[in-house]
Amino acid sequence: MHSFLPGVLQHETVIPNELPLIQEVTTTLREWSIIWRQLYVVSIKMFRSVRHMIYDLIEWRSQILSGTLPQDELKELKKKVTAKIDYGNRILDLDLVVRDEDGNILDPEQTSTISLFRAHEIASKQVEERLQEEKKQNIDINRQAKFAATPSFALFVNLKNVVCKIGEDAEVLMSLYDPLESKFISENYLVRWSSCGLPKDIDRLHNLRAVFTDLGSKDLKREKISFVCQIVRVGRMELRDNNTRKLTSGLRRPFGVAVMDVTDIINGKEYFNNCGFCTTGLWVTLKLLPGDIHQIRKEFPHLVDRSTAVARKMGFPEIIMPGDVRNDIYVTLVQGDFDKGSKTTAKNVEVTVSVYDEDGKRLESVIFPGAGDEAISEYKSVIYYQVKQPRWFETVKVAIPIEDVNRSHLRFTFRHRSSQDSKDKSEKIFALAFVKLMRYDGTTLRDGEHDLIVYKVEFSKKLEDASTYLSLPSTKIELEEKGHSATGKSMQNLGSCTISKDSFQISTLVCSTKLTQNVDLLGLLKWRSNTNLLQQNLKQLMKVDGGEVVKFLQDTLDALFNIMMENSESETFDTLVFDALVFIIGLIADRKFQHFNPVLETYIKKHFSATLAYTKLTKVLKTYVDNAEKCGITDQLFKGPTQRHVQIIMEKLLRTVNRTVISMGRDSELIVSDFLMETFIMFKNLIGKNVYPFDWVIMNMMQNKVFLRAINQYADMLNKKFLDQANFELQLWNNYFHLAVAFLTQESLQLENFSSAKRAKILNKYGDMRRQIGFEIRDMWYNLGQHKIKFIPEMVGPILEMTLIPETELRKATIPIFFDMMQCEFHSTRSFQMFENEIITKLDHEVEGGRGDEQYKVLFDKILLEHCRKHKYLAKSGETFVKLVVRLMERLLDYRTIMHDENKENRMSCTVNVLNFYKEIEREEMYIRYLYKLCDLHKECDNYTEAAYTLLLHAKLLKWSEEACAAHLTQRDGYQAATQGQLKDQLYQEIIHYFDKGKMWEEAIALGKELAEQYENEMFDYEQLSELLRKQAQFYENIVKVIRPKPDYFAVGYYGQGFPTFIRNKVFIYRGKEYERREDFEARLLTQFPNAEKMKTTSPPGDDIKNSSGQYIQCFTVKPKLDLPSKFHRPVSEQIVSFYRVNEVQRFEYSRPVRKGEKNPDNEFANMWIERTIYVTAYKLPGILRWFEVKSVEISPLENAIETMQLTNDKINNMVQQHLNDPNLPINPLSMLLNGIVDPAVMGGFTNYEKAFFTDRYMHEHPEDHDKIEKLKDLIAWQIPFLAEGIRIHGEKVTEALRPFHERMEACFRQLKDKVEKQYGVRAVVSYLLTLCFLDIWNSFKFKAVVCFSVTIPTDEKSKVDYCWSSCFCHSNKLFSVAASSLRHNQVFGGFSSGDLFCI
Repeated sequence: MHSFLPGVLQHETVIPNELPLIQEVTTTLREWSIIWRQLYVVSIKMFRSVRHMIYDLIEWRSQILSGTLPQDELKELKKKVTAKIDYGNRILDLDLVVRDEDGNILDPEQTSTISLFRAHEIASKQVEERLQEEKKQNIDINRQAKFAATPSFALFVNLKNVVCKIGEDAEVLMSLYDPLESKFISENYLVRWSSCGLPKDIDRLHNLRAVFTDLGSKDLKREKISFVCQIVRVGRMELRDNNTRKLTSGLRRPFGVAVMDVTDIINGKEYFNNCGFCTTGLWVTLKLLPGDIHQIRKEFPHLVDRSTAVARKMGFPEIIMPGDVRNDIYVTLVQGDFDKGSKTTAKNVEVTVSVYDEDGKRLESVIFPGAGDEAISEYKSVIYYQVKQPRWFETVKVAIPIEDVNRSHLRFTFRHRSSQDSKDKSEKIFALAFVKLMRYDGTTLRDGEHDLIVYKVEFSKKLEDASTYLSLPSTKIELEEKGHSATGKSMQNLGSCTISKDSFQISTLVCSTKLTQNVDLLGLLKWRSNTNLLQQNLKQLMKVDGGEVVKFLQDTLDALFNIMMENSESETFDTLVFDALVFIIGLIADRKFQHFNPVLETYIKKHFSATLAYTKLTKVLKTYVDNAEKCGITDQLFKGPTQRHVQIIMEKLLRTVNRTVISMGRDSELIVSDFLMETFIMFKNLIGKNVYPFDWVIMNMMQNKVFLRAINQYADMLNKKFLDQANFELQLWNNYFHLAVAFLTQESLQLENFSSAKRAKILNKYGDMRRQIGFEIRDMWYNLGQHKIKFIPEMVGPILEMTLIPETELRKATIPIFFDMMQCEFHSTRSFQMFENEIITKLDHEVEGGRGDEQYKVLFDKILLEHCRKHKYLAKSGETFVKLVVRLMERLLDYRTIMHDENKENRMSCTVNVLNFYKEIEREEMYIRYLYKLCDLHKECDNYTEAAYTLLLHAKLLKWSEEACAAHLTQRDGYQAATQGQLKDQLYQEIIHYFDKGKMWEEAIALGKELAEQYENEMFDYEQLSELLRKQAQFYENIVKVIRPKPDYFAVGYYGQGFPTFIRNKVFIYRGKEYERREDFEARLLTQFPNAEKMKTTSPPGDDIKNSSGQYIQCFTVKPKLDLPSKFHRPVSEQIVSFYRVNEVQRFEYSRPVRKGEKNPDNEFANMWIERTIYVTAYKLPGILRWFEVKSVEISPLENAIETMQLTNDKINNMVQQHLNDPNLPINPLSMLLNGIVDPAVMGGFTNYEKAFFTDRYMHEHPEDHDKIEKLKDLIAWQIPFLAEGIRIHGEKVTEALRPFHERMEACFRQLKDKVEKQYGVRAVVSYLLTLCFLDIWNSFKFKAVVCFSVTIPTDEKSKVDYCWSSCFCHSNKLFSVAASSLRHNQVFGGFSSGDLFCI
């Protein structure tokens, strides 16, 4: 390389010394290598393919650099290199490289636009041909891609065998059926089966194959498709052998049916399936094939050949290609109702279907009973034995030459068939029905059911003369139109024919590319027959249903061009034909019919022949452009479905546009305004449509360059002519801003999405156009002056979109526009509420859509705060607003980051953060939006309880009233409610359903009661009330009878800067899943955070851990603290209480021993503390999440001592009561408990408490603990009477062998008792005998007498049954409880003292 340093050393221009091709190869290798590494984890096959291409380029580069190749070989090698680069770029979705004939990259600055476009076309075609060559070499063609490329499919069926004992000849009819719509969707495939178990046509043995064609994407989306086989027996009326009389033969009788679900095969979930319906039945092979019948025969010749039967879909395929001529009429025998007449039983009716012309001549071989079978002239129905109302549902195809349809009709004759041949021969046709295939207006018979008139046949000769009945009405509808009654059971005479009392229904479906059922379309197709109506027919075409037009697309286009060409001397119809053509192209552009685009392309290439039409169409186009007021057509012109259509239109249109502009009066503001308005709309449409393929980067950038230049010139025109007060055009300026923002935000200019190499190329050649147009938008905004307020809040969204573009200088230049908007609105209304509401709403959608980042949040905060603080009136309110938006952005960015995370719990946390924020700032619409996002997440995880609580938040926003529902309250399509009360009702029912699934029946009952109140006293909907009460009754029963698992609760701390902000250095309480152990829960946590380290201690971590860059997780089990609702004022069943032990809890505890200060050798308890952390969650669990953040408090050792003594006393008391209730309990547990307490080494376990807390020093240092110390002393005193009762029971039950042990324990207890009573006073428990007496008195009390008894109680006021009455005494499973507090306050017995009488 050579470096040139001109003048001073400020710039360095590097001129490469390598060949341009070598530079290109080097750049390509760098770009491919980055993608190649990424492919390793995506596709090994693609990875290896790219590796081979890279190796080839490296080798060829070395050969070129060697300089040893002859010129001819070098030239050939260059072609190989460029071909390889172009091919590789295409398969890697990189940009198309455009070259000249020598393989050199074209310079767009030195090439004309047309030449550049042609070069793109050539390059694209060459690459496409190369791709096709590669596909041919690759035998294993990707099936999914192949199916995606075709709009048509076919189901291949190979009948292997019919294993079924029929006994006679049979017809096997196979078809496709939609069970949800209850209709067949295909023709029958018919195989005639012989009585010996082989096909009747023995040549077709092992070759019984068919394809069900014309299936499309709609058929693949059907919820269910069945393959149905019907077997019709052909022979005698009944299967019996009786030689005494000859039986009638050749009768079609029902035998059996088989059905198989083939939805998975149709959907491609099963590729090839060998199926049998049962051990005896039908055995078939099924396979879905892509393409129409022509493609299938070409690509699958081993499966489908000319001998394969083709069963077409009963209806049109999604695309009807030119040349696909079809003229099929499907006739289905639906049902009938036939009077038995003179017979004693119902008739055995056989229907014969045939086609006749108006002269009574039968059309031969026009009826097809099924694919794979020959055409017939008469079709005979199945016979149902002695059935008055047979239901056939048999379908045949009638295919009549197009020229004979208007003269033809279907004839149905009815005959009773007898089992005996002799009787059967005497049976004549007893009735006839018919229907014409062409209606009076020239359209084809309507699709659907037809209730035909059944005429009585009295003389069979009448059948030979069709004129005797063709003039008569054929359907009940026609009969009513002629003034006759179609109801009633009596027979009517019409001329020489009598209407029978019988009834008969058929249904028809016309599948014809030549016959239409639309009068307006028919008038256009047959325009030559009545040219006087031609103008009307052309206008009416626009009103014809698009589906009908595209079916006759080729004929319609032929008719339009013929009209124009056959009236070449006149311009009468030119505009109407042009409008019709635009209408048709618009149809094809519609997504509904876009798959017909290939049909239009094929017509243009192969069938269009009206060459002189070009001149006439161009003249009409110019007229429309000149007449600027009629802009509707121009809009339609740019709805062309492909880039090619737009290109053709632009080539012809732009020249006319330019001439029009040149001829304009320069001083006419109205004309200039209209022109600018149209141009802005046209440019915006072109920008949004991506005229060129995405890899034509040079053409796209050239187009953008032209657009940029034009938009800037138009901006000058706006400033000069349409800015002053008199000429200001609001809509024009609005269109300008929307066009400029659309240009700036288009995908082809978002450089950050490109590779570094592509980004560098674009910046080097074109610069960042976004910055250029962005600065222009900023200047145009500030130029608006007093008009700015007119664009608030409408322009907030587009400006926000612009500022979110990740280009720092652009952001710095445009974010101040927001402050300007705030100022404008403030000066106008003294607030900026409209601006604030709009930016919050738009920001939510933009950030969720992928725009915005941390840098934008910082810039927004910094720039707007600087501006606000300088403003006299906006300093405070502006700063509040900026901080609010920054907080919102933090949450939205967190939400977006985690939105696609597999960890749904993180997504839930982020969602709750966002919805709580919207609740805080009272943005109800956004709050509800995120409530439903959260609810959907819970339903995905089967968290039905949490889903219910989430929906409940929405329900709480509603009133039980007739107040109308605002639009934002019903954000889900599933809710059909006009009032808030109706919506709340629907929500409550859904919430109750979710609570039921989550086994939260208590919550469901509470809501049900509120809902029941509305049903009973407000809505008076007793039916709903009864249903609700039945549910509630079931819920109550579930509470008592169903065992519900009790989930564990876990405290989890996330420490370290490596965690997301919403959980970083925070502690949460988690509600575990059913039967989930802590080990399993921890494993689940660590799976979500694989880089996290599990902490081995439960102590709170220090700042070194919290501030570290890593991730540390602390997890341990906590115990929920029961918070029983106040309604439970008396003891209730444990089954009821157990729910509240793990639900509706907000406080959780965790205890661990800690030592504070130095160790005391004399008393280890003096500085041994039990640190009990009470975790209080922000909300009760369960709630809208399975976890909530917590705060903690530490409990002192004195409180721990009180709790320990309380638990010990309860333990003694509970064991005593157990032995009182069940004398047979083993004594060992009681022995161990009592001895462990009275043993001199333990001395009640409170000696160390005395040393720690009952000292003058402690009282002096902790005067606030006086009441707690008194409580602890009281508990110590109460331990004595409990121990006494336990030792008494132990003495009664102890064995002689353990008597010495008991005596020693008694001695120890006496020593302990003396000490305690001396220091803390005497406490007494009501004796067991007194308890029994009290229970008996209580149980016998009938409010008839006063019963009195005496008891001795210590005179110490504080010790009056203070504790014993608060316990529950049980005897003979009878519960007795009296509250001590009631006694103390004289609420039950009145005041008492030693020797007092207790009176009841």
